[in-house]
Amino acid sequence: MHYLIEHFGLLPGWLLAAFAIFFRYLVFAGLAFLLFYRLGHKLFRHLKIQNRTAEQRHMLAEILHSGYSALIFGLIGVGLYFLRTAGYTQIYTDWNTYGAWYIPISLLLLLVLHDTYFYWVHRLMHHPRLFKRLHRVHHQSFNPTPWASLSFHPLEAIVEVAIVPVAALIIPFHPLVLFLFATWSLLWNVVGHLGYEIFPAGFVHHPVFRWFNTSTHHNMHHERSGCNYGLYFNFWDTLMRTNHSTYHATFDRITAPEKQKEPKTVSGGQFR
Repeated sequence: MHYLIEHFGLLPGWLLAAFAIFFRYLVFAGLAFLLFYRLGHKLFRHLKIQNRTAEQRHMLAEILHSGYSALIFGLIGVGLYFLRTAGYTQIYTDWNTYGAWYIPISLLLLLVLHDTYFYWVHRLMHHPRLFKRLHRVHHQSFNPTPWASLSFHPLEAIVEVAIVPVAALIIPFHPLVLFLFATWSLLWNVVGHLGYEIFPAGFVHHPVFRWFNTSTHHNMHHERSGCNYGLYFNFWDTLMRTNHSTYHATFDRITAPEKQKEPKTVSGGQFR
């Protein structure tokens, strides 16, 4: 963002940043959709979490809302540029400031902070007074596809990305870390909204991997709401007992060998 604004100006820099965010979304979500919903839909059909698939008009709406989100994210990037220019952030560009060892450490710190922020803000947005104003647009994807990964109301998009400038005020990190963080976050959002379970059988029972969320975890949140609020990790859902009571059993059923599967049930319509 700093480079774009200095070389192209404020408005062009913002629009170029927004375009880059939206283009990356199109690539990640588009490749996932192409692989699972077009080229490999028969190959992966046994891993489909819900029977139904969103209609084309619903997916187009998700892409449109994701475009709005990209504009918001780019605008927050402009704000981050001004904060850094004014000397308020901990962003540094000299590799020798903290050394190469600190790059993965600062990335992990960002992910843990974001995951904690996301869990509690996500739960808050499910309060009846806030849900319709902030979160309802995202939950219109009752049975999500990868296109839903950035489909937010503009106000929710602001809430979602607000943690970035806050983190920049308190955590020193290199711009490369911010790029890796944004890329990982989008990738994980695509996985969470994939509609297919890509993690292997036994994943949710492994002593280490069980602390990572799965495609089934977030899909159940969209289907049933009121549960499974976490993003990357399962620490907060476990601690606060907000995992759905059938989460592990549902994951086991979906990832079981096809001959052992029970018939899937459909839980109503596409939208709430």
